[in-house]
Amino acid sequence: MGYEKSLQTKVTFPDTYFLLFTSRYDPSWEGRPCFSRGGQSSEGGTMSHADTMKYPPSADMAAGAHIDAAKYEAMYKASIEDSEGFWREQAQRINWMSPFSTVRDVDFTLGNVKINWFADGTLNVSANCIDRHLETRGDQTAIIWEPDDPDETAQHITYKQLHTQTCKMANILRDLGVGKGDRVIIYMPMIPEAAYAMLACARIGAIHSIVFAGFSPDALSARVKGSDAKVVITADFAPRGGKATPLKANADKALASCDASVKCLVVRRTGGDVAWNEARDVDYTALSETADPTCAPEPMNAEDPLFILYTSGSTGQPKGVVHSSGGYLVYAALTHEV
Repeated sequence: MGYEKSLQTKVTFPDTYFLLFTSRYDPSWEGRPCFSRGGQSSEGGTMSHADTMKYPPSADMAAGAHIDAAKYEAMYKASIEDSEGFWREQAQRINWMSPFSTVRDVDFTLGNVKINWFADGTLNVSANCIDRHLETRGDQTAIIWEPDDPDETAQHITYKQLHTQTCKMANILRDLGVGKGDRVIIYMPMIPEAAYAMLACARIGAIHSIVFAGFSPDALSARVKGSDAKVVITADFAPRGGKATPLKANADKALASCDASVKCLVVRRTGGDVAWNEARDVDYTALSETADPTCAPEPMNAEDPLFILYTSGSTGQPKGVVHSSGGYLVYAALTHEV
């Protein structure tokens, strides 16, 4: 009986390594389950039926895929034989404000490590995610948001609506003194405003850092201090599974040990009562009603930081890993299809 063969490949790309997987599709699999080789585990024991069952795609689904095994093999070969040419081609997937002339400038010499991709090109991540779709897809859905409460209405947010809300958030942040290169902490539940916040930061050139809404005040405080953030964006509460995490109260505790200049931008997610510091707290929900819905995207160098993602801290204190704008977006655009 046939089996699904996976190709595992380590591919060099801007700043890191990734494992890519592809599978071979055999039309003879259509209509029947497919098993791994003899149902044997890597240790030699027999694997259960449930563990080894495979469900190949239909012929129609396979025909409509963005890429097949042959195309993947050709792309992989090109990435090895002509790495610069391959990444130059992939970089055309996104819109550049000014084109790059050099694909990469890399030096792994000990003590002089240098890794630059598309370094003299400029772009804006927010404009790539939103603006380039407005003319032809403005009224199409960009985000489908399903709330935690099944009785609450889902939202279908169009590209035009996403653009408006992102620009409003960006202008609110600018009014709080946030500009290119400044850091913003996003301590939010899974709500549309979390996406607006990320895109708004990218739009004005600010560097965002997501802090999981389940983290403690101490963990939040450490990231605010570690990134020297100007603003923390949070919500009053985060409803989940019938419970409501007090995000604003947690942020209050975290900010008590931070610099007094840090502002707290609050989304009124539930409308529940929260403590309020007039000198520090800012009501996003109220300001968004009258905020300017237009904001020109800031031109960013490809190597300018886009966001900071903190490590788990399994080998010590969490460390902020900086992701650059150009390399990250090119790879995201590629892997969206591959």
